Amino acid sequence: MFDVRPAVATDIPRLIEIDHTCKSDYVWQLDLRRDAEQVNAGFREVRLPRSVDVMYPRNPASLGVEWTRRDLILVALEDARPIGYVCAREEPPSAVAWITDLVVAPERRRKGAASALVSSVQAWAVERGGRRLMLETQSKNHPCIRFAQKLGFDFCGYNDQHYMTLDVALFFAKTIK
Repeated sequence: MFDVRPAVATDIPRLIEIDHTCKSDYVWQLDLRRDAEQVNAGFREVRLPRSVDVMYPRNPASLGVEWTRRDLILVALEDARPIGYVCAREEPPSAVAWITDLVVAPERRRKGAASALVSSVQAWAVERGGRRLMLETQSKNHPCIRFAQKLGFDFCGYNDQHYMTLDVALFFAKTIK
């Protein structure tokens, strides 16, 4: 069982230290076709020849500077020790809350911490009048894609070269109200 609470300044060094990478055996490959009259974009899940380490698309050290600018940062705790976090922002005019970062220490993954964090963001968004919850992830972060689908998020779009790493961002959405 994990406790979830708002982040405080003393959490930030530990959160930065968490290994933000993940392993992936699949990638959502973008097939983009353009001609004079239309653009067709499609994704297909492709198995990689071997597992790859997926680097986090943002510099974790920037969390130390950025944390006061986020609408919400929640920390998952196990035995009073931070083992993961989620960052979210809200867009009140569209009643959408965006999960921009979701990180859990590798040794604590697949044990419910990420689900607890997302559930807490959802409760926060509903409390603030949110109707949709969005989650973004890299096209090669297959564990996060499967996690989003497991929680009832549906693929709803992408942005090519969205991150500083030039990775494709995939967007998943879920109606919450």
